Amino acid sequence: MYESLITGLFLGFSLIIAIGPQNIFVLRQGILKEHVFLVAFFCSISDITLIFIGIGGISLILENIIKTYSDFLFGISALWLIFYGIARLSSSVKNKSKLNIDSKENGSTFSILSSLFIITFANPHVYLDTVILIGSVSQQFSGNEKYIFGVGSSIASIIFFFSLAYGSKFIIPLMKNSLSWRILDFFIGTTMLLIAFNLILEISYLN
Repeated sequence: MYESLITGLFLGFSLIIAIGPQNIFVLRQGILKEHVFLVAFFCSISDITLIFIGIGGISLILENIIKTYSDFLFGISALWLIFYGIARLSSSVKNKSKLNIDSKENGSTFSILSSLFIITFANPHVYLDTVILIGSVSQQFSGNEKYIFGVGSSIASIIFFFSLAYGSKFIIPLMKNSLSWRILDFFIGTTMLLIAFNLILEISYLN
């Protein structure tokens, strides 16, 4: 149980922590102190929903296909994680990461949520990360372990978004330091590569 929970937790953090439009939006709302709880809650619930669609949909609707092509899915997921992990490690060496947030005031609650909805669900990477990647990685676990893995990924989303929103005033000055971004990218890259290695071990014809 603990292995699946921790794997889900670390994978969730690794996928969600990279700089992207959704995270920048959450940071900005935290700085402006506008609808901070609502924004963090929306992002968390969106992630959790997509995570369990991926886990439940793949394991229940496409169970036979997954069993037939499990080695292929594990291989593709591992390759993607390796590529992303190397990219993050490269970024930690080259120090290309940067953060850019404007300070214009936002509008109403509706405008904030509608903007966040578009930023979240119009981004194809959110489906790759949650529905496809997390759903595929969950298949290395059986029975309820898959859903415990999903709980781990969900916990990562909740912790991350609420920490990001409410801790933004402390995070922004810290992350302007290039060394902080290098350490962060190194952590993401290393975690991705470790999970990819575990997936490769699950491929049957390699055993």
